[in-house]
Amino acid sequence: MQEHLFEDRIYYRTNVFKPNRLTLVFVHGLVGSSSAWLPYEKIFENEYNILTYDIRGHGKSKKYLNYQDYEITEFANDLHNLTFYLNISKFILISHSFAGLIALEYIKLFRETVIATVFLSPIIYLNENLSAKIFRPILKVLSIITILPFNPKPRGHVDYNKHINSKDWDINRNLADMKNTTLRVHFNCLRKSLILKQEYFLEKINVPTLIVHGEKDTMAPVKNSITMSKKIENSELVIIPNTDHIIVLNNVKKVSELIESFIEKNKGNLIY
Repeated sequence: MQEHLFEDRIYYRTNVFKPNRLTLVFVHGLVGSSSAWLPYEKIFENEYNILTYDIRGHGKSKKYLNYQDYEITEFANDLHNLTFYLNISKFILISHSFAGLIALEYIKLFRETVIATVFLSPIIYLNENLSAKIFRPILKVLSIITILPFNPKPRGHVDYNKHINSKDWDINRNLADMKNTTLRVHFNCLRKSLILKQEYFLEKINVPTLIVHGEKDTMAPVKNSITMSKKIENSELVIIPNTDHIIVLNNVKKVSELIESFIEKNKGNLIY
């Protein structure tokens, strides 16, 4: 895998792209970074074209000053600009957690480029929960941190090998992530994920879709993915027993096998 920087603002990695191969694009979750996908790069890079990247405000990508800079549409446009620059016209979109919102917005705006999609622990419908009603005003008050000095300098990547089998609310992993993302970015993104009246357009998703969720997810209830799967006509839902939200880090073998099986099952219907 090779490291690159797009427009001095988006850090990304690719292998050597080869014609006539499927392209997999991986998008990480809130306060994480593309280093979460390192094991998946090793598993898939010999068979597929691979793109992983740090979403805005995270890892080695540029940080932005204002709350408005973290609109979900901005994240989707970043992905579109990056794939357009790399001449990726068709791809399978794989997202984890917060990135599920980015994926849904991307599909809404640029549906013709996505030939299949994989949602891992998506945080869809969180804005409708009682906890969201409680946290929205709290987060708004906490946004006072935006008066603190701002440093747009990109940070680094967390070595997630040090956090294998960490739980949803593991303090050490969360602190390590926060150092790279900062409180400002974290709160801005969290507020965006909890805004009211989000439109997901699930019924309009017409590509093969895999949804994977941990049975004991304490960040995004598994019932939300069940509802999501019912609204996407051509979807498959897999619930992993005794597993929490951090399936990307803690269940690499299982998740990669599910992705591979899903691709193989649908390969004959994928146009790329």
